[in-house]
Amino acid sequence: MSLAPPPSLNETLPHRGPATRRGDVTETVRSARDRLLSPAGLPPRIELALLRQHVGQLLVGVPIVSGIVAVLAIAVGLREASFAWVWIVSHLVASGFLLGVVLRFEASTRPIFQAQSWKRLFLAGHFLSGLPWALLWLWPLCRSCGPIDTNALLFATSLGAIATVAMIGAALGGVVIATFLPLAGALAFRATTSQDASEQALYGLLICAIPFFTLVADRLRRGSVERLRHRAERDQLVSEIETARIQSDEARQRAEEANLAKSQFLATMSHELRTPLNAILGFSEVISNEILGPVGNETYRDYVNDIHQSGQHLLDLINEILDLSRVEAGRYTLNEEPLLLANKAREGIGYVQLKADTKRISIVSEFEPNLPQLWGDPRSLRQVVLNLLSNAVKFTPEGGRIVCRVGWTAGGGQYVSVSDNGPGIPAEELPTVLSSFGQGSSAIKSAEQGTGLGLPIVQALMTLHNGRFELHSELGRGTEAIAIFPHSRVLEVMPAMQDFV
Repeated sequence: MSLAPPPSLNETLPHRGPATRRGDVTETVRSARDRLLSPAGLPPRIELALLRQHVGQLLVGVPIVSGIVAVLAIAVGLREASFAWVWIVSHLVASGFLLGVVLRFEASTRPIFQAQSWKRLFLAGHFLSGLPWALLWLWPLCRSCGPIDTNALLFATSLGAIATVAMIGAALGGVVIATFLPLAGALAFRATTSQDASEQALYGLLICAIPFFTLVADRLRRGSVERLRHRAERDQLVSEIETARIQSDEARQRAEEANLAKSQFLATMSHELRTPLNAILGFSEVISNEILGPVGNETYRDYVNDIHQSGQHLLDLINEILDLSRVEAGRYTLNEEPLLLANKAREGIGYVQLKADTKRISIVSEFEPNLPQLWGDPRSLRQVVLNLLSNAVKFTPEGGRIVCRVGWTAGGGQYVSVSDNGPGIPAEELPTVLSSFGQGSSAIKSAEQGTGLGLPIVQALMTLHNGRFELHSELGRGTEAIAIFPHSRVLEVMPAMQDFV
């Protein structure tokens, strides 16, 4: 029975490192802010990205619009110089206001919290920049002066301005309507006051161009929104992957540290227990053999034998724990040399033969002849074979049969297998019996319960030999355990060299 206190709730919960917690808090705050600041439509982060995209496009498109304004000012100036100056000054005032909004936006430290406010300011600036275009059509210019028809000139420049604004301002929703709403009003007024059908058609065509390019700008804006959404999802996915990687690394590091601490603790405790246990075994053996004199009481002799047997059982258990902890801690040393795998199998059979005879279990050996030597640790391979045979004898019923085979593998390696006709192991219990201290239902019901370390030790020792361990079992039909050594462990036999005369 363990006297250790049960783990607290904090210890049972998964540990989360500082980096993980900071990432979780940041993501939670960001999501809450998006829900609070985005009553309709897009999250503030995407709105802010669209505003920044609009500012960049605005700075690129300003020279284009300025070129259109300059060409039109020169053409109008040839007809009426006073209006050309009014036209230029009005554009400078509107452009100055829009430039001021851009500079304030660039200087803002936390624009994400006022995304809608900045959007309204930009739309107001574009509305002001559209007033000169309305003034252009309302001003009483001479329509027949100059080499070029005034209506044709105004139509071409106005249509070019609408298309340009739709292209450079698509990221800002409603920019075409906001900019050219005054122009639409001016054109509607001119259409109602004009008696010329061709002029009315011209005004109507220009008015229809405004909603058309509004749809074009809206389509471009939706494309930008989709790209930004995909980028945000990609960034979030990368962030989640990075967070998961950090969590995985932290969990793996903690697991390795805990496993190493456990192995070191088991190794230390095993050493501490072996010293007094060896003394108990020695004293009990001295008393049992009556080296210092007769015991005199037969009951005491039985007690001494029980003490010696129990102590030997504990010593075997401690040795198994010590071997497993050494392997897990990376401190198990292999003293390798050439050996015959069949000889190790014969030695193992000799160790368990007496116990098998007690249960009337027959052990059959099937060794392939002329197997070459294997490069391995004799003590480890002896323990592998002995653990497999001991398990088979332990769980095979009386009158059963065990087959021990040694032979070649398909890949040129060697194997040793032990099969029995015992009760077998359910498929769902195979991972359990391969884990440290794990026991299947057959072992729990059996009167000869073990420590649950035999197969894990075999698996660990085979890993040290670059081999693998396989366990095949079927409930009610027996179990087969196979230890497989790779081809690199087999020592090739070189043919004898003939002497040259």
